[in-house]
Amino acid sequence: MSQSPILVVFFDAAGTLFHVKGSVGEVYVRYAEKYGLLPSDEFIAKVNQAFKEAFRHAPPAIFAVDEPEKLKQCERLWWFDIVHGVFYRVGMFEGFDEYFEEVYEAFGTADLWEVYPEVPGVLQELKSQGYELGVISNFDTRFFEIFRGLKLDQFFDSITISSLARAAKPSPKIFQYALDQHAVDPEDAVHIGDSVKEDFEGACQANLRGILVDRDCERPLGEKSVVRSLNEIGAILAEEKP
Repeated sequence: MSQSPILVVFFDAAGTLFHVKGSVGEVYVRYAEKYGLLPSDEFIAKVNQAFKEAFRHAPPAIFAVDEPEKLKQCERLWWFDIVHGVFYRVGMFEGFDEYFEEVYEAFGTADLWEVYPEVPGVLQELKSQGYELGVISNFDTRFFEIFRGLKLDQFFDSITISSLARAAKPSPKIFQYALDQHAVDPEDAVHIGDSVKEDFEGACQANLRGILVDRDCERPLGEKSVVRSLNEIGAILAEEKP
């Protein structure tokens, strides 16, 4: 077992462990071609920007329902509002409802997602060192099929998603929900993710150590809390050992 004071390593999911093949805009535009939309780099850029705006203004995907079927309905409606708002900005088209059903179902499979190359090796190494591993993600229940399809589920001891935890990052509640599954204190855990607000600041506010993954090199590497790749995580955790 690891002798580090860190017992549990939590990861964000999308943007940290895996990513959309291409870009979100590319996928949505590709599925819209059969409905008459003509793809172009300019239009794809507009869709990507519109999604950023839509997510920025959307309420958290948290729903006060218990029944699995009702929860899935709430998740679908939440996403419908997001995607409808995007195409309201960039250009609506006939057949949108049918289009949405197709693309929503597609994003719920592993086919549109890709694991970052270093991820399996890093997770295997952490497991071999005795760390417990968990996911903390603002994802919906489609996450489980994606995770299994990407063959990442074998590495993890816990999965915490916002729609089941009834809390979303950066709220301390979702971090506490995850910690409770391992019966550890915040000081015993680290959370790694690609969002400054949701992952790094959220973890720190919940008294976990936060580590930011900055693959696009947008932030300086002036401190130990920013990494360019998950390959650097092992060295950071090793420095925590007594």
